[in-house]
Amino acid sequence: MELDEKQRQELEDLVSLLGSIRGSHTELVTVLIPPGTNINLVTRQLEAEKSTAANIKSKQTRTAVTTALETIIRKIKDFKQTPKNGLALFAGNISEKEGVQDIQSWAYEPPKELNVRLYRCDKVFVIEPLKEMLEVTEVYGLLVIDRQEATIGMLEGKHIKLIRKIESSVPGKYKAGGQSAQRFERIREGMAKDFFREVSESMKKIFFEMPKLKGILIGGPIPTKEEFVKEGDLATKLKDKIIALKDIGYTDEHGLELLVEESQKDIAEQELIKEKEFLTRFFETLGKNRTKAAYGVEKVTLALERGAVELLLIAKDFIKLNPEKTREIEERATSIGSEVVIISTENQDGQQFLNLTKGLGAILRFQIE
Repeated sequence: MELDEKQRQELEDLVSLLGSIRGSHTELVTVLIPPGTNINLVTRQLEAEKSTAANIKSKQTRTAVTTALETIIRKIKDFKQTPKNGLALFAGNISEKEGVQDIQSWAYEPPKELNVRLYRCDKVFVIEPLKEMLEVTEVYGLLVIDRQEATIGMLEGKHIKLIRKIESSVPGKYKAGGQSAQRFERIREGMAKDFFREVSESMKKIFFEMPKLKGILIGGPIPTKEEFVKEGDLATKLKDKIIALKDIGYTDEHGLELLVEESQKDIAEQELIKEKEFLTRFFETLGKNRTKAAYGVEKVTLALERGAVELLLIAKDFIKLNPEKTREIEERATSIGSEVVIISTENQDGQQFLNLTKGLGAILRFQIE
């Protein structure tokens, strides 16, 4: 699952902040709790760590670690059970002045599952598991091609990566007429097809088994790129992932950049297709089985309190106007295992959802009225 804009920004800000903190001694405490962990057991283990911390020789470090552990234990007690994706807790003395204490703490429910259980006192917070969540989980394959060369690349997040350049041996057009010209043209077409197949084989080796591959973008002059798709014997699995063919005059690294630039709308539409599927589910449920859907703050909040929400839809406009309420709603949804989807409102479907629901809708696991 790829993080949405809000999740990514929130996590990037937290990772940046925690990563900038350095302790004078081993007085920064990190506690990572994976999903499914008995949270009461974690509390008891941290109480035991407090007893161990009492043996630290340095009074300043001992006090800082003990206070940090007490702070984390208090935060854990706010949770009845470990959240759906686990829980990351950080606390410690962040003061840069020797002998001065400034204990700060953070409790974070990650958007993806924590895959590690950890307790550590150090001069830095352990943020690597959170950094991993920022890694792009979906990529686009890129190809710019004409009859002289092809460049294969990949779009990871906002970064374009050059993977392979392939040059062809297809000669230029034969200017003289007659049978020689016809024979030469047949040879030339055969060589072009061989080149297309070579490019297809390279793409297969690169992309066929790539689990993160979300789509393929192809650019080049007319009609070469169309000829490649038609005659290049590209594997069906990859051909089905082509989402855009763009007229591009360059077939080098600059061509990859132009291809991505020209395809932004197509990439955005892929995200809109996902959103549209969720909205279609919501509107169909609302029309066919009204008791299994809810919308508006009051009814959705009630459904969340009763643990009835299977899918929660939140419009971006609602988030902008109600940041605190949004956080409260998302936390409640996470605690009961609901799927949360952010809906953009720059399109007709999103606007329809916003106008009907005031920005908040849900599909329910069971009827609540």
